[in-house]
Amino acid sequence: MTLALFDLDNTLLDGDSDYLWGCFLMEHGIVDREVYESENQRFYDQYLEGSLDILEFLRFQLKPLATHRRAQLESWREQYVASKIDPIMLSKARDLLERHRSRGDELIIITATNRFITEPIARRFGVAHLIATEPEMVAGEYTGNVAGTPCFQDGKVTRLHDWLQQHQQSLEHSWFYSDSHNDLPLLEQVDHPVAVDPDDRLRAHATQRNWPVISLR
Repeated sequence: MTLALFDLDNTLLDGDSDYLWGCFLMEHGIVDREVYESENQRFYDQYLEGSLDILEFLRFQLKPLATHRRAQLESWREQYVASKIDPIMLSKARDLLERHRSRGDELIIITATNRFITEPIARRFGVAHLIATEPEMVAGEYTGNVAGTPCFQDGKVTRLHDWLQQHQQSLEHSWFYSDSHNDLPLLEQVDHPVAVDPDDRLRAHATQRNWPVISLR
């Protein structure tokens, strides 16, 4: 079966779900805006530049999960998805997913953003398979730590190969759609890499390699 892989933030979404979760937490007084806002922006800028220390970021980003009960977090998440995510789900992204689905391809969203944030978004897109950074849980509650390899840069390749082994699948004839130069390690792994509304570095690389460049906006 042919795999069709999709990055999430700024690819299927017209925005970044990780960054917007931080905005939601600040707007609702769940975190201290004065402290959180500058760090949220700093880490996002580092991601765009390609200089992000993923473990440092995850210590920051997962901390609110450890300071509130899971039931409360999930209630907030419902509000967040409705207010922040539904408006940025791209109709052309839905069309792209449906084209691959109609061909019988296996759809996978693969994202650096953690599963707590992205699981309901994948469901909204109708994609059953999600490979994401995994927040650690103990006794049904989040600890604020990351479990296993973060699904970022080379870690995305590692996590995908773990999934392939588990599901006895291969990358033969596979597709991967992404906007970010951070995904170059995985784009180089598939037979059909596609740059979607790419950042400057990915656009230059795609042009050099004669990869398709498309827009979902």
